[in-house]
Amino acid sequence: MKPFTISVATEQHRKYAQEVSDALAEAAKGRGTGLAQRSAAYIDEKISQGKAVIALYKEELAGFCYVESWEHERYVATSGLIVKPQFRGHSLAKAIKKEAFHLARRLFPGAKMFGLTTSLAVMRINSELGFVPVTFVELTSDTEFWKGCEDCQYYDVLERSGYKNCLCTGMLFDPTPKQKEWKRKKSSSLSLEDWTPPTQ
Repeated sequence: MKPFTISVATEQHRKYAQEVSDALAEAAKGRGTGLAQRSAAYIDEKISQGKAVIALYKEELAGFCYVESWEHERYVATSGLIVKPQFRGHSLAKAIKKEAFHLARRLFPGAKMFGLTTSLAVMRINSELGFVPVTFVELTSDTEFWKGCEDCQYYDVLERSGYKNCLCTGMLFDPTPKQKEWKRKKSSSLSLEDWTPPTQ
């Protein structure tokens, strides 16, 4: 049996909202870039809407990700991907990201999916899912999305460029026929069965 339970978050998972919010804040502090901080109320709302994926080890929070839509659902992003430190290094981020990707595709099948990241690991995961690097002008122009970058220490770079470039790499998954011309790699199979629980 796999040690992690990865699923779409439901009402029973609302109790983890504050912990997820705190974990996002800690991760943002550690990275300095690329992760918007969200309140417990915001996380609770995403869970209630069925727009979040949660990973648990037994009853302990291991990781999380949520889905956001922009420009009247023309664009969608899977955001706030976190894995708590004690559970890192076991392909859990990839498993959560993959589940969130499929959730977003089910909820918004015609939307373009996009993301911003400075993480090479996330770029690799996105590439496996069919995302390609793009310029910022191909992403959403919704000002509410870009407000999520305000906590980043490089926000002034983004602002000075007119939201056209920064340190992050923009990536896009376009479900239209044109996107299908890209050769997509199949997602690697996930090997979580051999994971050893952390020592107490």
